[in-house]
Order: sequence, then C-alpha cells, then structure tokens
Amino acid sequence: MKINVALLMLITSILHTSCKNDKLAVAGSSSWNEIAIIDKASGLIEWKHTLEAGETCDDVEVTPNGNVLYAYTGGARLITRNHETVWDYKADENEEIHTAKRLKDGNFMLGISGEPARIVELDATGKQVREVKFPTLVFDVHAQFRQVFKTDSGVYLIPIVSKFKIMRVSEDGQLKGIVPILAKPYSVVQHKTGNLIVSCPEDRSIFTVNPYMQQIENYRKTTEIKGATIQAISELHLFDNENLMFANSKITGSSDNAPLVVEINDKFEVVWTLPYNPEIKNVTSVFPFKE
Repeated sequence: MKINVALLMLITSILHTSCKNDKLAVAGSSSWNEIAIIDKASGLIEWKHTLEAGETCDDVEVTPNGNVLYAYTGGARLITRNHETVWDYKADENEEIHTAKRLKDGNFMLGISGEPARIVELDATGKQVREVKFPTLVFDVHAQFRQVFKTDSGVYLIPIVSKFKIMRVSEDGQLKGIVPILAKPYSVVQHKTGNLIVSCPEDRSIFTVNPYMQQIENYRKTTEIKGATIQAISELHLFDNENLMFANSKITGSSDNAPLVVEINDKFEVVWTLPYNPEIKNVTSVFPFKE
C-alpha cells in the first residue's frame, strides 16, 4: 500500500496541534513582581519568573519556540524557560519601554517612550534592524504610551495616554494620521475591517473607531459587559472568531471577586474568566497561546 507522505504529515500536524492546551502569559505591572505562564482552564501557574529589583512589566509574550519576551520599563529582555538571557535591550537614560512584541516576520518590536519617542525592531539575536523616531509632544515620558500595535500594512498604532489619541506612524517615521479617543488609551488592536479597538482603563471602556473617518463606531462602558465584575481594561487580544480577551487590572481600583482576565464575544457577553488563583496578584498584560 502506497503512503501519501504529504497527507500523513498534515494529519500528524493536526493531531499535534489538537493536543496542545490553551495557555496564558501574564504580568501585573508595578503591583506584581513576577511574570507567569498559566493553564487557561485551571488557572494554575506552570512557570514563573521573578523580576529584578526595581523592574515592572507592562508587556509579556511567549515565542513559538517557548522563550519569554517581556518589557521591564528600563529595557526589554528575551529569556529561555530556564531563565537564561538570550538578549537584553537597555533603554537609554530618560527612556521607558512598555511594549515588547514579536512581529509576524519573526522580528521583535519595542516601543520606547522618550524625547523623541522611538520604535525599535530587533532580529532574533537582539540586533537592531530598524529604528523609527517620532515626537509625541508629551514631555512626561511615563505619560506617553503603553502598548504599541503594528498593522499588517506596516503602520504603528501608538496610544498616547495623556493626549487622548492614537498616532498612526509609518515605518519611515511619517505621521499617517491621528485618531481622537474620548479617554486615555492603553492598548489597541486592529479589526479585519480596519477599525481600531481601544481599551481605556481609567474610563473602564472599550472604543471601536474608524481610523480613516476618525469616527467612533461603538463605545461600550464596562458596565454593559454582563457576567463578570469589570475593573480597568488593560491589554487587549482579538481572536479570529471575534472574541476579545483583556486584562482586567486593579490599577484603578480593587474588587475581591473580579476576574483578572476576561474573554467576551462580539455581543459583549462574557464567555470565560480566569479561575481564581491567590498567587496571581494583578494582570495588566496577557498573551494567549497554545502549548
């Protein structure tokens, strides 16, 4: 009997993928000095890494080969699961790094608050391959931005916290437009329609905005989300099925019965919350993956 090698490889790949479990990488900014990988279903911590003294983390991800990428205000670091450093990028004096993301091409993107602000892209070894400088007109570096998003068309979406706006900046540093928001933005993702979905923690709201018309398409206060106590919506993740996952942070308040990560559907109905675990102190950054 002749074996179809391609078909066999496809079946093997499908079986391997189906055996993977849903995991989350989480971090809690200044209120939690660890980053962790947890099992989504149980909420149990499977791996954690203690930050160095004085470090805070606003962004954490897991790469396809299992390494952990995180921003720690004074820089960004890629480490193995054995806590060995692959590379460590240091911010300059009077700079802060709150964004550290792996791009689709395999490079890494760092968002660096400063004057001027910078977007830096690194290759797999941590070598700089692109630098984009731009002014924010915000001289308090800590109040500039948190989580930058890069679109498939190569535009950086930069939520300027104290200016209530999203800056759209090209890879050559040109301002492509400004999208006004009615509250302080924290995290932004782009929907397949081109609209932007923006979290505003202090206002406890989610905006959907047309970046080209500069028009708010939808505005939802967290009180409209039924099924969970909602606090400050921080990092967002948009799934292919239109579900939205977000870090439900305690940065603007605290509720003992509030889940720290929430997933909602496109009708703003809660479909999942992170099971309670007293070891998880706060979540401002969440990254869903399978492993």
